[in-house]
Amino acid sequence: MSASESHLPGVIALELSPEGAPPRAAIDTASAARLLEHLANDLALLAPGLDKLDLTLAGAHFDVAEALRPGWPLHRRLDELRARAPGQSTRSDARLIAFGADANGDIPPPLQSDPALAGASLRVLPFLVSGDEAAIAAIGDVLETELLDRGMASAATALLAQEAFATRIEHMRYLTVHDLLAMTSMQYGHMGLDPLWPILEAALLAPGEDVMLDAPPEPLLRLHDGEVSITLFSPQEWGRRYAAGEQDHDRLQRHMSQFEARQRQFAAVLEAHGIPVVYDYLPGAALAS
Repeated sequence: MSASESHLPGVIALELSPEGAPPRAAIDTASAARLLEHLANDLALLAPGLDKLDLTLAGAHFDVAEALRPGWPLHRRLDELRARAPGQSTRSDARLIAFGADANGDIPPPLQSDPALAGASLRVLPFLVSGDEAAIAAIGDVLETELLDRGMASAATALLAQEAFATRIEHMRYLTVHDLLAMTSMQYGHMGLDPLWPILEAALLAPGEDVMLDAPPEPLLRLHDGEVSITLFSPQEWGRRYAAGEQDHDRLQRHMSQFEARQRQFAAVLEAHGIPVVYDYLPGAALAS
């Protein structure tokens, strides 16, 4: 990679029908190459000049959390494969590079999705626009402005994807990773996960930051050095912090069980996003010091 080369990571977002996940985790390379050509044509209508830049696609679908992880590992791995691959087709002086499954249905190991995160109705295929820093900055400005409002895939592209993955697709659109972040933030808000978002967002965009979630009745969390610590309380410590004055033993137990379930929920979300979670047995005051 040259010093002046830059990248714009994006995804093809597939909103699946309620019938279930695609039977195929990945499409073959020929199908991925056809889908990539459609992607290139669709994006070129929104961003003139994109045909001068490399465009790389993984013909495999992933959970949103797999695409939104610190260091953007899916896109980083896609670029590593791209760096070693010849262009399968060219547009002027740029390359179109697609990676798909081999004859056995396997895809290069770095681009295999996690079966534990399968089943969601929204799946994403990562793509990468690569080229000169100045060109990527200009294209990035356009796509960041245009995709969220005008990034629906063409009917021909959606039909091709539906046939390739052998599943019914309700909606298909293109997003930058920042668009995907914004959409995920709204979805998590609807799920009651607003308090966790500042921790998650900082872990993705500014992992070196030190961020606290210290807002009872929520669990006590701290992002530090890219890792999130969750404080575990003894019943006495928990009572002093979260239920001062409560005397009903059964109610205290019920509320503490709900609190522990909330801790597990937060931990599961963070771990799905590839953010390390540790449990800290120190009282909250010690953690915050």
